[in-house]
Amino acid sequence: MALTVKGKRRVGTAGVTIGLLIGAVFAAGPVLWMLSSSFKSNTQIFELPPRLLTDTFSFDAYIAIFTNPETMRFFLNSYVVAGSVTVLTLIVAIQAAYAFSRFDFRGKRILNVVIVSVQAVPPITLLIPYFGLMVALGLYNSYAGLILTYMVFTLPYAIIMMTGYFNTLPRELDEAVRVDGAGSMTALWRILVPISVPGIVSVGIYTFMIAWNEYLFALTLTRTIDMRTVPIGIQLLMGQHSYEWNQIMAMSVLGSIPVLLLFLFFQRYFISGLTAGSVKS
Repeated sequence: MALTVKGKRRVGTAGVTIGLLIGAVFAAGPVLWMLSSSFKSNTQIFELPPRLLTDTFSFDAYIAIFTNPETMRFFLNSYVVAGSVTVLTLIVAIQAAYAFSRFDFRGKRILNVVIVSVQAVPPITLLIPYFGLMVALGLYNSYAGLILTYMVFTLPYAIIMMTGYFNTLPRELDEAVRVDGAGSMTALWRILVPISVPGIVSVGIYTFMIAWNEYLFALTLTRTIDMRTVPIGIQLLMGQHSYEWNQIMAMSVLGSIPVLLLFLFFQRYFISGLTAGSVKS
């Protein structure tokens, strides 16, 4: 029997719903298992058959992490590095994007090509050169070394995205301010920046996420425990003869919370910032 138009729509809606549910299960499954394992003992994690929920919730893994000064130091280091990278990247990217969006200057096209090209370079190929550079500059095993390194990877994306966002704003806004006698920097910080909050927030979240989760350069460019970040701290919980799986899962949960909170509180800005300029008015 042929389906009516209404029936076809219902079948289509049901198919989309089923597809979304399957996708949600695949996406949320590992996260739920991580959360569940953080409240189990190491013995319960490997019991057969495996169970997502346990009869007795144990907070031993979280207590071990919160009472260990070394693990708390990992979180402090990650907050310092990721926060500094985010703030500095935004300050530089906003001004660079303003120049690319509003002014024509010599070498603009070449600079655009260089900025885009940097993103095409695999980070692993830069690892050894950066190690030598940080040692030569005396920045090895320091906050400054990590912050400057991370900005190399976050700035290109931030400049490209902020330039695209500024291009969607009418030039008449800042031109009117400059006609009244104000300088370009006044037009930028008093007019464009306040109305560019969605773009700035989305760039800030992306930058924070990259710096917070980065592992390879944090492992190579730091040597002592007091400079390690959360991803390295998780790896250090793997001992030579035994793994503290519940503590690894608990630290992974705690390490996911900052990025998760950023998405929850700024989700509206993040989505509008990412889609800005995708449709012409």
